[in-house]
Amino acid sequence: MPDDGKQGADSQTSKTLAAKAYTPKNPVRFVTAASLFDGHDASINIMRRILQGGGVEVIHMGHNRSVAEVVSAAIQEDAQGIALSSYQGGHVEYFKYMVDLLKEAGRSDIKIFGGGGGVIVGPEIKELHDYGVTRIFSPEDGQQMGLQGMIQHMIEVSDVDPTDDLPKSLSKLEKGDHKDLARVISAIERGKLPDADLKQLRDTAAKHDKTPVLGITGTGGAGKSSLTDELIRRFRLFSEEPNIAVIAIDPTRRKTNGALLGDRIRMNTIDAPNLYFRSVATRGSKIEVPEYLGDIITAAKAAGFDMVIVETPGIGQGDGAIVDLVDVSLYVMTPEFGAQSQLEKIDMLDYADAVAINKMDRKGALDAVRDVRKQVQRNREAFSQSPDEMPVFGCMASKFADPGVTALYQELLSVFSEKGFNDLGCTVAPVTSRVSEPGQTIVPPDRARYLSEISETVRGYHATIEAQSKLARERQQLRESKRMLSEIGDDASGLDALMAARDSAMDSRAKKLIEIWPRVVESYSGDDYVVKIRNKEVRYNLQRETLSGNRVSRVALPKFEDEGELLKFLLKENLPGSFPYTAGVFAFKREGEDPTRMFAGEGDPFRTNERFKFLSRDSQAKRLSTAFDSVTLYGFDPDERPDIYGKVGNSGVSIASLDDMKVLYDGFNLCSPSTSVSMTINGPAPTILAMFMNTAVDQQITKFEADNDRAPTDEEIEKIKAWTLETVRGTVQADILKEDQGQNTCIFSTEFALKMMADIQEYFVEHRVRNFYSVSISGYHIAEAGANPISQLAFTLANGFTFVEAYLARGMKIDDFAPNLSFFFSNGMDPEYSVMGRVARRIWASAMRFKYGANERSQKLKYHIQTSGRSLHAQEMNFNDIRTTLQALIAVYDNCNSLHTNAYDEAITTPTEDSLRRAIAIQMIINKEWGLAKNENPTQGAFIIDEMTDLVEEAVLQEFDRITERGGVLGAMETGYQRGKIQEESIHYETLKHTGELPIIGVNTYRNPNPPEDVTPELRRSTDEEKKGQITRLRDFQSRNTASADEMIKRLQHAATNDENVFAVLMDAVRVCSLGQITDALFEAGGKYRRNM
Repeated sequence: MPDDGKQGADSQTSKTLAAKAYTPKNPVRFVTAASLFDGHDASINIMRRILQGGGVEVIHMGHNRSVAEVVSAAIQEDAQGIALSSYQGGHVEYFKYMVDLLKEAGRSDIKIFGGGGGVIVGPEIKELHDYGVTRIFSPEDGQQMGLQGMIQHMIEVSDVDPTDDLPKSLSKLEKGDHKDLARVISAIERGKLPDADLKQLRDTAAKHDKTPVLGITGTGGAGKSSLTDELIRRFRLFSEEPNIAVIAIDPTRRKTNGALLGDRIRMNTIDAPNLYFRSVATRGSKIEVPEYLGDIITAAKAAGFDMVIVETPGIGQGDGAIVDLVDVSLYVMTPEFGAQSQLEKIDMLDYADAVAINKMDRKGALDAVRDVRKQVQRNREAFSQSPDEMPVFGCMASKFADPGVTALYQELLSVFSEKGFNDLGCTVAPVTSRVSEPGQTIVPPDRARYLSEISETVRGYHATIEAQSKLARERQQLRESKRMLSEIGDDASGLDALMAARDSAMDSRAKKLIEIWPRVVESYSGDDYVVKIRNKEVRYNLQRETLSGNRVSRVALPKFEDEGELLKFLLKENLPGSFPYTAGVFAFKREGEDPTRMFAGEGDPFRTNERFKFLSRDSQAKRLSTAFDSVTLYGFDPDERPDIYGKVGNSGVSIASLDDMKVLYDGFNLCSPSTSVSMTINGPAPTILAMFMNTAVDQQITKFEADNDRAPTDEEIEKIKAWTLETVRGTVQADILKEDQGQNTCIFSTEFALKMMADIQEYFVEHRVRNFYSVSISGYHIAEAGANPISQLAFTLANGFTFVEAYLARGMKIDDFAPNLSFFFSNGMDPEYSVMGRVARRIWASAMRFKYGANERSQKLKYHIQTSGRSLHAQEMNFNDIRTTLQALIAVYDNCNSLHTNAYDEAITTPTEDSLRRAIAIQMIINKEWGLAKNENPTQGAFIIDEMTDLVEEAVLQEFDRITERGGVLGAMETGYQRGKIQEESIHYETLKHTGELPIIGVNTYRNPNPPEDVTPELRRSTDEEKKGQITRLRDFQSRNTASADEMIKRLQHAATNDENVFAVLMDAVRVCSLGQITDALFEAGGKYRRNM
């Protein structure tokens, strides 16, 4: 039996799985994160889970973390190790900068571990190891060691006791030194701080008896961390930046001794020199407050902080232990506390100086405030006061600049003063209301069942199909029975009543479809088919001739004679271009325009522009798909700082200003009907889109000047702008929902980001932008994060329907915005991918027609595909093209509207010119050489395709129901449902891949018996010249527009805070402000994204 390499892989797997788990001798603490401007956080999330299971206390920071943030956290948390994922380029500069900063801080002992899924190649790994990085794991390491093996190695290497090296004196701690304070807290936790030092701390702390200690406690999931962050934000903004220490407690899991210290990830305001944040695990304590907390508070007071905040884990009804350790206590709860009698059991309502009812957008929130106020009044026996005077506040910590949180902040200041503590001051006017007004929610509460209503609609349509098909079959059978009886002379008049009953029970549309079918067959039987598209007559050839002289139908028609089966086909499938569009939304593919997309993005805009011209030189249609570098993806400007500098122009093109955008698309007529542009951008999508629209308008103004030898008048400029907006074709990704669920390039608060998306759509409606999609609702990144095809499809469609509900709630009409929505999916190797487009089109069309009453244009789901990045493997990379070819083939068979084929080397680098040619050749071979591609509905009528379509559709509808149970898409996101499911599916895939149960050729089976040694493939990296050039161009743009930029930023912030259309102002702002300037301005006006687990 030939050795295909599988036996060796399985043998190694069994060794890894059988390896005895390492049990740390000391409490090991790790900081885990994804690098700056990197949203690929699913892998590091999986790693932190396994670390926890191995007995580690994990401080998880999530995605998009700068080197300074990670280093600061590691020092404040006194961690032994840092574990990072870095997929987005710039990794060499990032890791080296981390080594440098740790060395500067005197903490070179902290171990640094990293990985990048093949993006970090062998020579770079060696370079980083030589520089001081402890270990960068390669795909080969993962193969040999397994996930568990890598984690065990990290734990074992980091298992040291930091308290063996205590500060020689407390003098630096007493001056606020974070490093010494962190080490002293570690010693307190382990009971290793000498008695003399503990006495000195207590004596010093006693001198700071005016320093208030605020204890924040409450029920699990009440939003304590978010509320704490919002309170800190107000102390920093309105109390003149006091020095604050935050101690956040989380429970240790008794089974493993590991802990998820998950409060730091929620904090947006602690990245400042006057803030100290320490996560504390309970370590064997059977209550939420460990016995050493008092001494930790003492240490923080001794360090001279102006205020100490202690946040406990979620508590039960009876736990008020925090009260004895703090000066002021705040209890946080949600409106869903159950029956009113439950309030009588909550211990903290007796002791809390203030109560915050968070998440006031929940149903029954105002009733909850009233009930809690009455309970507090009873507990305090304050019957001479109105319940409204009780210190009970209604808040929405998730809402930027929430007045309820501001009122709570001012109440805490009052309590500090009343109890004789430091006056921290307040520069903001008193807030009169103690309760937040929910205002316009994204999806109204009475529409919470929208997904289940869609499921019911689709299932109802199928029930109708079955009933109508049965009637049609019986009607035909009766008619034929009557004919045959008449032929032998029998009286068949008794059948007339039965026929009439079935005829009257049939839907008029069903009867019409059967009636016109012979004419449809006739129209498809000739040589040409003529259709009208937007009042234009287009002629399509219906027959393609093979080399053998046979004529292949462009669209093949079923040969059904049974009218029941025919009707079922017409109602469930129909021909391409006809409802429910299962086989495609257009009757025929465009002549001379293959669905091929030209994908580019590298270095500066000059290089990417050249790449676009190279890729499109042999194509009449210019379908330009743009990848942006991660600096741009996160809305920042290029900069010399190493962890930013390294990413400029890597894994995408650097775009920082309108000047850059004009260079990027120079030489392409953006208003040509054969040109369309797709921009893969999410967080800063409104800004990038405004730059693109301005580029298109300026291009037409330049054309006018060349054609007319003069500049246009103001009136002519407005006409040019209006025509350009109506004409330009393309899409911007912009889908914030999938980013929160999947890969995370969210930068603004979710509420504000969704508001800006709606602003774009409203602007499009007002300016008749009909050919440009306001959002590409993406499943690709959900799949890349690890979701299986069912989850990808269900989550993506659910997100699409959420946009529908949100825009309807804003007052837009369905047919004004639905045609501006498009969908973007990933095609992988699983069988479900063969029917993904069919299922998506049928569900969307059915819901749009029967649930929302939308017109035909709105019913057509635009289905765009990219082959799977997850099936691009760093091992045997040449095999990736085989996988890509198969994925491209099923996309073409499924009548996708556009297709991007990944280059085989994208597993490790920005694709080279050679690999891109191969990727495009895959599509060209399918479209121009592959014989069956001459037919445009090859999957219709296949038994397995029919079976899979129904199976996948029902699985999606069931997922809709599960999301409904969690409050719809936004409610499910709040509890992390989608992210958790994606990560579970990712772990399942990786486990099967590692064990060999899921064979992957060249990776875990049929491995190369003679692998090439030390072969480094060609890497496409941005050059120093390009990076420096981008920074120079940015500074030039900013200096030219200094006078206008400040005023424009004020105008932009005013629009954001006064509920005006932000995109309308962005159309002007991008002419004088850079991307980073706009992002910073909107952070101040709309809030930053809050990371989650």
